[in-house]
Amino acid sequence: MVVSNFSDWYNNIMKEAELVDLRYGVKGFIVIRPWAMFILKKMYQIYEEELHNVGHMPVHFPAVIPESYLKKEEEHVAGFEGEVFWISKAGFNELEERLALRPTSETAMYPMYALWTQGKKDLPIKLYQSGTVWRYETKATKPLMRGREFLWIEAHCAFATKEGAENQVMEDVETTNKVISSSFGIPFLFFRRPDWDKFAGADYTCAADTLMPDGRVLQIATTHLLGQNFSKPFEVKFMDDDGEEKYVWQTSYGPGMNRILAALISIFGDEKGLVIPWHLSPVQAVIVPIFKEESKESIMAYSREVEKLLKNKGIRVMLDKSDETPGFKFNKWEQKGVPIRIEIGKREEENRSVTVVERYDRSKRTLPLDTIGEIEKVANEMFEKMKEDAKKRLEESIVEANTLEDMENAVKEGKIARVPFCSLSLEGKECYEKIKEKVKAEVRGRLLSKKEEARGNCIVCGKEAGEVAYVARQY
Repeated sequence: MVVSNFSDWYNNIMKEAELVDLRYGVKGFIVIRPWAMFILKKMYQIYEEELHNVGHMPVHFPAVIPESYLKKEEEHVAGFEGEVFWISKAGFNELEERLALRPTSETAMYPMYALWTQGKKDLPIKLYQSGTVWRYETKATKPLMRGREFLWIEAHCAFATKEGAENQVMEDVETTNKVISSSFGIPFLFFRRPDWDKFAGADYTCAADTLMPDGRVLQIATTHLLGQNFSKPFEVKFMDDDGEEKYVWQTSYGPGMNRILAALISIFGDEKGLVIPWHLSPVQAVIVPIFKEESKESIMAYSREVEKLLKNKGIRVMLDKSDETPGFKFNKWEQKGVPIRIEIGKREEENRSVTVVERYDRSKRTLPLDTIGEIEKVANEMFEKMKEDAKKRLEESIVEANTLEDMENAVKEGKIARVPFCSLSLEGKECYEKIKEKVKAEVRGRLLSKKEEARGNCIVCGKEAGEVAYVARQY
């Protein structure tokens, strides 16, 4: 894929691969079509299973939040009020109190947590819901990346101690690594966000950024230490062992499913179209029969035999029986990202074999029919190669910058600049504002994966650097 044409490529693949339809008629709201929705369902299944593995349980809360709930935490409402869709009328009746369409669920869930939490025995609470949130996004919308309605998962936890909550934040980081990196293959950097860029109402925020082909980062998951900022206004308390009533410590965690799908599409895609990991693909293997009219009947019979054999092995397989040419079929299924193509012609029929073509690098191999189950191994090896290459591209995109000019050049080239910076507390916000004005880039924060020692002077103000910060342009 040509990086400079990424936006055109992305918009085109949304349409041509039948992933979404933008013609719904309300700006920022899209229809997610079956091919993309199948992938999302698979992603949800993997994510939810991992959340269960670490002790979360599923719930469902209403999509509407009373205005009085939303306004209980002042910093939170200030951060979201301008993005809220309000409901003020039902049928012919004006509502006594406006309802907000859920922009996030802290203020929906915590009044119930207050009812459920009495003693220490009721803690910890580790619940999640998979669903939809709505935000009145005023910036330019882009399918799956930035819209006014999007799919995500949000987990909300409550603990008796601050230590329990802080451990949960790190567990969220590990969950993100296991799912988004290991299971989906998407590489990212996990940052502790600057204080001026934390979630409204949080003590601090940590977030995962992945690098898109045009050199902009996309935030795909966040976890927040909420401290007691919500438990106090919502009266989420418990009786401790010492007989004293105390407020709980809370966290919230949100992987953005639409954005994760956007990253999957973009990072693995190429000039031919999508490249979907085997375990996520709606069709894992497509069989394309190649024949002349006189051999059609026998080759189609052999193709159906191969199809049945693969289905019996639990593989999602499709035999393309359409009247289109083989070349048209190759292009169609490559564009849709099917991981494995199986070509069957006269030679394959006679030899009781199949030709297997890998979508990622288009390499070919011949497999005897009695070893056709090996295509799953082939596909998994292909996925490991995809992950390895994507991780390498991200690592090679991080560059050192010790001057403003170096940093500006780096982000213009689509890189992530690693810079000495004065402070990621509010004291450093003035330097950040200068970077934003001059370079049109964001200070993403400091790495969580390792402690990096700051050296030299702040790239902006010249004071002694207190942090190693990362700077990039963002979606």
